[in-house]
Amino acid sequence: MNQSITIDFPKGISLVIKREDLIHPFVSGNKFRKLKYNLLQAKSENQSTLLTFGGAYSNHIAAVAYAGKENGFQTIGIIRGDELADKIASNPTLKFAQECGMQFEFVSRESYRLKTEVAFLEQLEEQYGPFYLVPEGGTNAFAIKGCEEILTNEDTVFDYIGCAIGTGGTISGIINSALSHQKVLGFPALKGEFLQDEIRNFVHNDNWELITDYHFGGYAKVNDELIAFINWFFEQTQIPLDPVYTGKMVFGVFDLINKNYFPENSKILLIHTGGLQGIHGMNLKLKQKGLLTIDTL
Repeated sequence: MNQSITIDFPKGISLVIKREDLIHPFVSGNKFRKLKYNLLQAKSENQSTLLTFGGAYSNHIAAVAYAGKENGFQTIGIIRGDELADKIASNPTLKFAQECGMQFEFVSRESYRLKTEVAFLEQLEEQYGPFYLVPEGGTNAFAIKGCEEILTNEDTVFDYIGCAIGTGGTISGIINSALSHQKVLGFPALKGEFLQDEIRNFVHNDNWELITDYHFGGYAKVNDELIAFINWFFEQTQIPLDPVYTGKMVFGVFDLINKNYFPENSKILLIHTGGLQGIHGMNLKLKQKGLLTIDTL
């Protein structure tokens, strides 16, 4: 569903948000897209277990846990941070995943860096038996295929398409399905330029650009300015934004509009990739620090 933003922008610019967050109540946005063909592939391989990786508040972990339960898979989550093993009850994301039947393995950050190493994966297979591996964030060729279905025929009118970036899978699918007259803008949630090469591994078009100025210090880092913007945007539109991904992208696009980045009469489409389950956990952290909280739920 595309939702027009009824805020007056300069230079005749118009803004529309694709509400991918409304696809599914628990497997929303890009997680639904990324898992669609991975689940089909796992079934075709007669696998009964999904194993994946993620952090304490990972949208991906929550989505895999629920999708696995709904589709008859056992699920295993390799969680970054062995200090979290006794904190499941106080962590909304991990608690939800556990209630969906996910089994956890908490590993040190050092061990977590080995998540793509063959020896580490073989060790996990010895421990848990055969499994279908869903990479961290869900990004692989099957995920790209699913994300190529985000854009539809009604989206051909747009000049710019904006998307938040975690592992690069969602934007890769969008780049592949975007038309030649459209420019895809990616807003990384992480610091660093390494995503350029990751995305190039999956795409065959060059009509895209990464906007790296709106990560707010890095992954899951926020400040009062961002939270205030998310709350203001919700008041204006009744569209909730998550603070890790989509909130930063929308903030960035508004800032770019004010800085005259977009030509006159530009039609901009922003992809809402979901992630709203993480708001509860973020608010707990913000309250502990005495900071402004998100009031969109």
